[in-house]
Amino acid sequence: MRKSFVAVLTLFLLFLFACKNGTQQKKEVEIDKSITPTNAFNNLFLDSNKIKDFLANHPEYSAFGQQYQDFYKQRNYEYAWFDTSGIGEQAVNFVNLLNSTIVDLNDSSLYNKKMMGLYNTFLTDSTVHERKSSLETELYLTGQFFKYVAKVYNGSDLDAEELGWFIPRKKVDLTAMLDSTIANKGKDEDRVLPLNKQYKKLQTALTKYYNIKSKTTWDSIPVPAKNYKTGDSAAAIALIKKRLQLLGDMPEEDTTGIYTDDLKAAVQSFQSRMGLPATGIINASTMRELNYPIEGRIKQILINLERDRWMPAETDSSYIMVNIPEYKLHVYDGGKLQFSMNVIVGKAGTGTVIFTGKLKYIVFSPYWNVPKSIVEKEIVPGMERNPYYLADHNMEITGQDDGLPVVRQLPGDDNSLGHVKFLFPNSYDIYLHDTPNRDLFSATNRSFSHGCIRIQYPAKMAQYLLRDNPEWTPEKIDSCMNLPEEKWVTLDKPVRVYIGYFTAWIDQDGEVNFRKDIYGHDAKMADKLFANNQASNQEFTTVEKK
Repeated sequence: MRKSFVAVLTLFLLFLFACKNGTQQKKEVEIDKSITPTNAFNNLFLDSNKIKDFLANHPEYSAFGQQYQDFYKQRNYEYAWFDTSGIGEQAVNFVNLLNSTIVDLNDSSLYNKKMMGLYNTFLTDSTVHERKSSLETELYLTGQFFKYVAKVYNGSDLDAEELGWFIPRKKVDLTAMLDSTIANKGKDEDRVLPLNKQYKKLQTALTKYYNIKSKTTWDSIPVPAKNYKTGDSAAAIALIKKRLQLLGDMPEEDTTGIYTDDLKAAVQSFQSRMGLPATGIINASTMRELNYPIEGRIKQILINLERDRWMPAETDSSYIMVNIPEYKLHVYDGGKLQFSMNVIVGKAGTGTVIFTGKLKYIVFSPYWNVPKSIVEKEIVPGMERNPYYLADHNMEITGQDDGLPVVRQLPGDDNSLGHVKFLFPNSYDIYLHDTPNRDLFSATNRSFSHGCIRIQYPAKMAQYLLRDNPEWTPEKIDSCMNLPEEKWVTLDKPVRVYIGYFTAWIDQDGEVNFRKDIYGHDAKMADKLFANNQASNQEFTTVEKK
């Protein structure tokens, strides 16, 4: 039943996201007087004043007052969760889903003891049909549905922009979702999962980490005086094996203190999931990740689940995703990963902004119009030290602005943007581009830029974006990347680009990955999400700063 109910929510949500425009004014809902006791699926109707009384006595649902009124108006105040025989199938399916979510997320805020007591009474005794308790149960179920959808689909009531997140948060029409759910009674097939696939996979990982926390004491394993490698023996190696077995990187048969080939493979798996070089050698950085508190990992997953809730619906399954903490760019076409590449993002002081835009232009052999701040801080002092500074850096002055020279760098091998850039117009002046400093892509931590995103394989990106134009051969692209003047190309179909910030996610192999909170966004969100547990939150923040 749970799967069928989930499918109904999902199908409606995807339709809703694809069709609704957040800028449109919502029309006032009118009472549908065509619904009467003679044609309704049950003979139970409620007085609109009873909704007001219920909300006055149940402040936990007061935020949904308008949704209550809209939902019952459009059904002429006919009961939704009951039919002529009592509590309906839709109520059973919803409560099953609600209980599963509470367990998966370990979130008691979605549990209402009074509602569950009333529901169980109707479930176990079909003769109970006392009107007052029917009404109370009806309105409890409606309120709990709104609360569930608002929490799981919309996410917590946080100011995303205050947390550095400028991708527009998705919005859900709670009333429409409930109406669709009741109408379908959860009988559709489970063809798709609710929210996005990443959310459900990460939620499964959360359950796994809660189980680990409940079954083991997460003591710190001593860091070796020298690195462990294949053939070494130590008591700590047995502890490392046990931890990797708990995390799923290693089979559980081996408990010895000998560094085996199987342990090396497990260490490489773990290092890869943490964004470390997969050397198979147990060093200090590997031990730091192995000793990371399990409570911290749980919080990290919860924070990223919240971000997944914020993400807009995938109405177009062809897009580019840059994950800042991962230092990676991923290209999706038709929902399938086509290729990935390393990227260099902004350093902490000039961090890359989290936002979305449409990639519209490719600029081959670009000029680099040097930002005013760089002219002031770097170019002018350089010119004062060296009269040939501009010539040495292939630059020229094109004008004046507030007493400062307007400087641009000419196309060429030493151009800071490399041989091509990719523009998705935005107010942050951030774009993708090539770079002459190719050696930086092999670094583990790649936050070196002033905010723009340097990509590892620019020619491959250009070929992908122009793949539907046969005249754009690899040879032509290479030629355009080496022109004396820049050349602009407008894409026939712009491509959505997401600049995201996820420090926990599930990869293509189904493995959970974690990365460092390089900009401190996790710590800021932890202050909001876990405000009721300041001591635990302080521990999380402290760990992140190590």
